[in-house]
Amino acid sequence: APLAMADQDSNEKEIEIWKMRKLIKKLEDARGNGTSMISLVIPPKGQVNLVQKMLIEEMGTATNIKSRVNRQSVLDAIGSAQQRLKLYNKVPPNGLVVYCGAVLTESGKERQMKIDFEPFKPINTSLYMCDNKFHTAALSDLLQNDQKYGFVVMDGNGTLFGTLCGNHREILQKISVDLPKKHGRGGQSALRFARLRLEKRQNYLTKVAELTTQHFISNDRPNVAGLVLAGSADFKNKLAEADCFDSRLQEVTLAVVDVSYGGENGFNQAIELSADTLSSLKFIQEKKLVGKFFDEIAQDTGKYVFGINDTLTCLEMGAVETLVCWEDLEVARVTLKNSSTEEETIKFLRPEETEGNENDHVRDADGNDLEIVESVPLLEWLANEYKKFGCVLELISDKSQEGNQFCRGFGGIGGLLRYQVDLTAFEVAADANSDDWDSDDSECFI
Repeated sequence: APLAMADQDSNEKEIEIWKMRKLIKKLEDARGNGTSMISLVIPPKGQVNLVQKMLIEEMGTATNIKSRVNRQSVLDAIGSAQQRLKLYNKVPPNGLVVYCGAVLTESGKERQMKIDFEPFKPINTSLYMCDNKFHTAALSDLLQNDQKYGFVVMDGNGTLFGTLCGNHREILQKISVDLPKKHGRGGQSALRFARLRLEKRQNYLTKVAELTTQHFISNDRPNVAGLVLAGSADFKNKLAEADCFDSRLQEVTLAVVDVSYGGENGFNQAIELSADTLSSLKFIQEKKLVGKFFDEIAQDTGKYVFGINDTLTCLEMGAVETLVCWEDLEVARVTLKNSSTEEETIKFLRPEETEGNENDHVRDADGNDLEIVESVPLLEWLANEYKKFGCVLELISDKSQEGNQFCRGFGGIGGLLRYQVDLTAFEVAADANSDDWDSDDSECFI
């Protein structure tokens, strides 16, 4: 159960990161006239009343702007920021981010943009900027790889235990050891000396293995995403192969690297040498997930689904266990209303199917005029609603070979099912209800 909970937490964190990435892109693309776009970041220990006081002072300064249009838009933006801050009695535990301002649309008109939210992890930056664009560097820093990796740097003089999380490294413990060297003296006792030496080396190895378990195992599972063993001699390989080395840690050992030094210098060198391995960990997890999907197809178990309409049919039935989506899936969930019958339907449309439609209207296959009531990116809707369907949402990129194949060949959306679903039965039912039913482009991607 703790393992499942941890997987669920890491999965939710991935989705939060994806949402943040989308928001940053939206904010970076926004542009305004003059300096009417306010970026405000308050760290967790900040005080709302001090920020409100600062905004009142800024308002006084803004009244001196000579350009009437620019002055008015800056004052409006500061007013919007003040209204947003009134919603908070105190700064949330992870800090507060506010973006307000008049943004230029594609047609050249101005549109008010007001966003306030608490980030998914603490933001330790304080920022207030008035500019013709939003400043998102503080948010981008939050997206740095925040998985924690363990390091064991071991040689004949001692061992260092440390962790790396993003660009923050921490030394957990250092131990030093005085091992006897090889020598040929001793006469008849030479063999006894050799045995004592081997015994001390073995004791040292056992001690390091026990400390590794102590530092990197909590609640009966590894507390790091991966473990890197480093050292200048053969000790690290001996540790990796030793019986006393915890099997749970052997499973998460990512690399064994050779370093020239021990201690802190060796730790820094180990971080550099293992950088490629750590960055490719996401790809490895992605490959496993998509590989599992392809295995289900190869074995023809029937416990898989792909394509938008089929996947969402299975999702509504509660049959989907793991929902796999491409993180750049450009499909909108559009609510359409028939003007004559007042009937609302939901369609999933690609951008090319909705663009060029004037006044938010589209025509169906029968030529009926349908009004677009609401249009939401499908992925955004799924990220907010997936828990209601009792499934896990996994977002993948198209950077790996398997991910690319999934995105191009399977429409970028699919799922692993709890049980077999015969989708042909639904097609027949739909066919029976409608005389002129046909599969349009939005229902078939293959």
